[in-house]
Amino acid sequence: MTQGKISRRTLLGTAAGAGTALLLGAGASRAQLSEPVRIGGLMSLTGAGGTWGPIMTKIQQQIVAQVNEAGGVLGQKVEYFVEDDQTNPDAGVLAVRKLIDVNRVCAITGVWSSGVAMPTLPICWQNKVAMLGIAASDTLAELPHQGYFLRTYVPVSLQGREIGRFGLSKGAKSFFLMLAQNPFSLAMLKGLKDEVEPKGAKVAHVIYDGTKTSFRSEVDQALKSKPDFIMLGGYPQDSASIAKDLYRNSYSGTVCGFGTAITSEFIAAAGKDVAAGVFTVFPSVAENSPAYKSLQKLVGSSDLLDTNRCQAYDQINLAILAVAAGKQASGESIQKTIRSTIGGPEGEPVGDVMTGLKLLSEGKRINYDGASSNCEFLPNGNIPNAYFKTMQVKDGVLVTI
Repeated sequence: MTQGKISRRTLLGTAAGAGTALLLGAGASRAQLSEPVRIGGLMSLTGAGGTWGPIMTKIQQQIVAQVNEAGGVLGQKVEYFVEDDQTNPDAGVLAVRKLIDVNRVCAITGVWSSGVAMPTLPICWQNKVAMLGIAASDTLAELPHQGYFLRTYVPVSLQGREIGRFGLSKGAKSFFLMLAQNPFSLAMLKGLKDEVEPKGAKVAHVIYDGTKTSFRSEVDQALKSKPDFIMLGGYPQDSASIAKDLYRNSYSGTVCGFGTAITSEFIAAAGKDVAAGVFTVFPSVAENSPAYKSLQKLVGSSDLLDTNRCQAYDQINLAILAVAAGKQASGESIQKTIRSTIGGPEGEPVGDVMTGLKLLSEGKRINYDGASSNCEFLPNGNIPNAYFKTMQVKDGVLVTI
């Protein structure tokens, strides 16, 4: 695992006036909100991201239920609305418009697909709604989002560099990238090329339509270049189909997939024999953090948790804690409260929303360290560094190497 150096961050319970506190329990004075806290989940319940949307939704619903069972936030319940973006930009626009115009949410969570994030982020910042998203396209951080974009995932160019480093460590001199058509593929390609080409390696690629069911022509194109390293940069189902074609062609080089490609779903779709030996290099989660342990307890599993689950958990926790700390259920307050924590004074470590709300109610400062990362955010919305992990499929399961 590669660990980036990240400064500590704090989430502040600030500006508590005399006799006024942020409280979770009954019987004590508290700052009151005038309306419910409305948060929208823009989730890929169907389409290419349909594996993850329902899982992420359930986690966020569970957190909201916990908060509401304990009395809500600042005297109000949290209302959580979910819309299916279908992993489709047009459907995403309709979904986000409903969340903002009809449900009147102050924050949008989820946003798994970069293709969905590109047209919906402008709608969010124009309406002063905070977007806490996963979408990995580097272009999103370059948009004039006025601070309303906070990405819980690692910028894709950094991921490309890390996969390039791994390929070089395996002795690769000829890379071929098989990239699904989406907004982050070119950034991935650039990151990898920037890492390996100065060291003498060659890079070729193809961008394909991930909705297809056969990729034989793309595999033929890849094999013609005689690469010793093939990267699968798509999703589980299309990557499984490609892997089957590589297997049928007796490809003997290194196969390494993007984190969204090589999953348990990939192994199930490809089959044990086809998946055997495939690597994946991906942003790791904070496995030793209290937040990660809390999430394991929430989902009832001691198994390794993927980054999508961890980010869904962090997103909803951050949004709710920001409302409590900023005393406002507004997108502007949420994004500014989260960002104002960077470089601030140390607070008490927090890895779950209930502990955070309790400490804030006591007028204390908290430092939310997440299950996916330390949850620091630069002005452009990115997290500055990341942990990476390398795994390989052995005997039908992914194991850390």
